[in-house]
Amino acid sequence: MKVLFVGLTMLQVVLARPPPDEAHGGSRWRTVTITARGEAATVTSCSTSAAAPTSTAGKRNWSIDFGSPDGWTALYPQNPPVVSTRLAASTSAPAEQSVQLAGLGETDTVSVIISVNPSETVQILPTDVPIESTNTGTIPTDAPSSGHLTSQPLITSHIPEPTELISATVSVPTDQPAAPSETVSMVVHNIFAAPISSDPPPGNIPRRNDHPAPRIGIQSNGPIGTNKFYNNFFLGSQTSPTYLFPYSVSWAKGGGASGTWGMTISHVEANQRVYGERDANSGAARYYINPIGIHSVCLSAKELGPGTTLTSDSVTDLSALVSLRASANAQPAIQFPLVQGAGFVTAVYNGGQPLVQTGVFFKTVTKSAKAKDGVEKYKLHLEDGSTWLVYAYHTRGDALNLQVVNNGLAQSTGPFWGIIQVAKASDAEAEKVYDQACGTYAVGVDLSGDVNGKMGVYRFGFRKQGMYQSPVAQFALPHHLSSFDDGTRGKVTVVKLQTPTKGMAYLVLADSWTMVETELPTDIGFLPWSPEAGEVKGLSAATKTFIREVAHQEVSQDMLGQSDQNSMYFSGKFASIILVIRDMLGDEALALTALNRLKQAFARFAENRQQFPLVYEGAWGGVVSSATYVTGNSGADFGNSYYNDHHFHYGYFILTAAIIGHLDPSWIPANKAYVNMLVRDVANPSTADQYFPAWRNFDWYHGHSWAHGLFDTLDGKDQESSSEDTMASYALKMWGTVSGDQNLAARGNLMLAVQARSMNNYYLYSEGNSVQPREFVGNKVAGILFENKVDHTTYFGGNIEYIQGIHMLPLLPHTPMVRRKQFVREEWDAYFSGGRADRVGGGWRGILMANYGTIDPRGGYEFFSGRGFKGEWLDGGASLTWYLAYCAALGGL
Repeated sequence: MKVLFVGLTMLQVVLARPPPDEAHGGSRWRTVTITARGEAATVTSCSTSAAAPTSTAGKRNWSIDFGSPDGWTALYPQNPPVVSTRLAASTSAPAEQSVQLAGLGETDTVSVIISVNPSETVQILPTDVPIESTNTGTIPTDAPSSGHLTSQPLITSHIPEPTELISATVSVPTDQPAAPSETVSMVVHNIFAAPISSDPPPGNIPRRNDHPAPRIGIQSNGPIGTNKFYNNFFLGSQTSPTYLFPYSVSWAKGGGASGTWGMTISHVEANQRVYGERDANSGAARYYINPIGIHSVCLSAKELGPGTTLTSDSVTDLSALVSLRASANAQPAIQFPLVQGAGFVTAVYNGGQPLVQTGVFFKTVTKSAKAKDGVEKYKLHLEDGSTWLVYAYHTRGDALNLQVVNNGLAQSTGPFWGIIQVAKASDAEAEKVYDQACGTYAVGVDLSGDVNGKMGVYRFGFRKQGMYQSPVAQFALPHHLSSFDDGTRGKVTVVKLQTPTKGMAYLVLADSWTMVETELPTDIGFLPWSPEAGEVKGLSAATKTFIREVAHQEVSQDMLGQSDQNSMYFSGKFASIILVIRDMLGDEALALTALNRLKQAFARFAENRQQFPLVYEGAWGGVVSSATYVTGNSGADFGNSYYNDHHFHYGYFILTAAIIGHLDPSWIPANKAYVNMLVRDVANPSTADQYFPAWRNFDWYHGHSWAHGLFDTLDGKDQESSSEDTMASYALKMWGTVSGDQNLAARGNLMLAVQARSMNNYYLYSEGNSVQPREFVGNKVAGILFENKVDHTTYFGGNIEYIQGIHMLPLLPHTPMVRRKQFVREEWDAYFSGGRADRVGGGWRGILMANYGTIDPRGGYEFFSGRGFKGEWLDGGASLTWYLAYCAALGGL
């Protein structure tokens, strides 16, 4: 095994003789400075009386004989390992250090051979190390269940038929105000700038400042993101990985393969994935997962040890600053500015003594010529065949000088002020790109955007530090690459790395990115819609008559009773029925009568009188169910108290409010503060709002939301239902429309367009999908998408109708925009055609057939209107009226 220091123009070797003994008459210290220039190497100083070697000019390979019969001991700074050394005279062989091996910790040593030539210095390590390197990692075998309810997300209890039908007793007002309308010509600038509101939550929402999940090591004030990539740093043991894409980092806390007290850096290639068993029918792997715990490169400091603490501050929706301190009250020894997609993992040192460690083991270490003025460069060749680059930009003091101690450790010869950056290089071309970009790093991201009709633009402006003249290096995911404007596309480099679950990422050298979406759904409203026909509301007289009978039955059900549930998730369905009655059937009197009953049901929640009232908690900053506070069960209400699924839970209420406001604009003013509170909790766009974090659920880097809240997990954040994710964005769009908030409507439109792109890369797999592994695409949907794995299952069961169906519900006007016809047809043929859907029972049967109605609306209508239709095929949160009207309108019936 070799360790190379390439391009070293000055090598300083500090030597000392072993402890004195009778044979050698005492010890002597000497420091020798060797300067290599061109083809010559010259000893320029020698501090002992031992004969100094002469110049070796003209000899490319050379070594020095210090004349000691038993060797000398190389002493590294600040009490490092003692290495017994023999430097033998030779004109061609490398200098050799024979080292006694004691182990592989920070104070252990191994044999080293040193060879110096004009372009490099080589240190060769032994291959017979009695400790195995770790390059396979570990595979978490259990799906995390904390905070996840394992029962079906459907109301499965029987809903009784109404004992009597309601009468249309409300007169229709003649001067009803019109709700604001959305048009394709809408122009909105800077849609992320202004907060929705800066007011505190309504007074009927109690406030408390405690939360069952402690804020471990957080030094930021104000609201903190609870569904973000960096959460593992302040949850549980603080050691679970954080997935930056393509790299992952974690605090080893003195454990793992490297035993470091610093930060580990890992990158997993596609050939390291582990696949689950193959499905007998589709042939697709049930899951794929990436190993964790591979400590490829670790950045630490000599000062860190058992007293080390990790703190987090400067936390935003897209970045965080993580600090490692020698003790709780010490100044940071190292700080890591973490930004999603970072091209380098960057560590900021302020006088600490850097350690570069590995659990995979060094094969060679090369110190190259400077990457640029002021930036030292090292190449680490590891035993797994990977090559990592280390760049060091010093802002004061001496440049970084690393000395290899053993197969797992290289340490600086002194304190260091500046930054050390690590990147994985696949080839020489990648190395050139990194050389160009090193010395600069992002510390945060400014999100901005504009909307003009059906075109939406959003931008990432990277706040950078370091060498400002260099562009920022950031990795782009597939959905970014396909939406870049021409200027950003021109800055995409040849460097690419595999990501854990989102295909190949490409490195972009740019201080900002611009993404463009040209098909914003500005023409999608409340009524059935298809890409071909647009919005459709016309129904034949016969169809209207049939659907009205069904609608009259459904709105006569007990709205107050059915909406009185122990979860926010289960409490809404009637708005779509009333919408159909008025806007598609034209029966305003019946619609308004039913609407008054719906308003009463909604008022229970707006007045905070539900079974588990909401509470605003100031520890993290958000509105949560009181269920966990009351029961002590973290999984109560689907983990809502721990911030699981807020965009699902609140999205249904926001959408219901939008429909009520559409039907009766006069209702909006009295309820706007409550609904906006829910909007702010899940999708606050601005840090100017002091009560809620920005973008709790939606991740503008990944292009979709994360449902997973304050639970420590090895595989990172996750989300199950892609369709409920888009439901939440659709709800924001429609509430913004009816409430007159153009910025909110524009953001909702842009989010839907981004999701339509990202979902068809990462969640919904048509045959041509080239992002996900071919071994997995046959599943057609993700199941549960984690940051580190994709598992074709659900938290509540493995039935195929559950797994596919959770990505179908609810059926809404925007559904065909995301779930495109080709995909729906392929999925249907793969799992449900040929009578297989007929074997599915319960409410999942209705969900499957409503989905089928998006590609065969007449077939869907025939199913829902047929004499053989059973009420048990309709889940308690769905509406037969809506299914019928949707299929009939798109089917031209």
